[in-house]
Amino acid sequence: MISAIGTGIALKNEDEFNLENRRYNKIILMVDADVDGSHIATLLLTFFYRFMRPLVTGGHVYLAQPPLFRVSTNKESRYCWSIEEMTKLTARGNTKVIRFKGLGEMDADELAETTMNIATRRLVKVEIDDINDAEIILSTLMGKNIADRKSYIVEHSKTRELED
Repeated sequence: MISAIGTGIALKNEDEFNLENRRYNKIILMVDADVDGSHIATLLLTFFYRFMRPLVTGGHVYLAQPPLFRVSTNKESRYCWSIEEMTKLTARGNTKVIRFKGLGEMDADELAETTMNIATRRLVKVEIDDINDAEIILSTLMGKNIADRKSYIVEHSKTRELED
């Protein structure tokens, strides 16, 4: 991945990283649209933040948003990126719902249409609003201090909605 991007990485010296050597203007991370995919995306974003931060702060890192469902009727098929979208479409009745468990379970045509086609794909640009907040959260959640991580998760779990 480091070689493919071309910038090098900043381990101890920022001079080891050269943004001008990047081979791509957009680095698009494609992971499954489930909890496991979110965990993988978090690990990858942590890597980019720690070792290739100018790619992130320069607006070059994106997350692809694959759909969660395909809802089909006799006349058409539509993709849904949330449970709410799927619920609205299935309220009409006579629908068939396919839940995508991962990118590998999508047909090549579906993956191309929903996640890879520039005209139809959905991308989210990774942005950092406050570098100090990002550093604190990343150090807490991805750092070595287990007690701090557990405390943060327990404290903030009460304010987050859980997905099924």
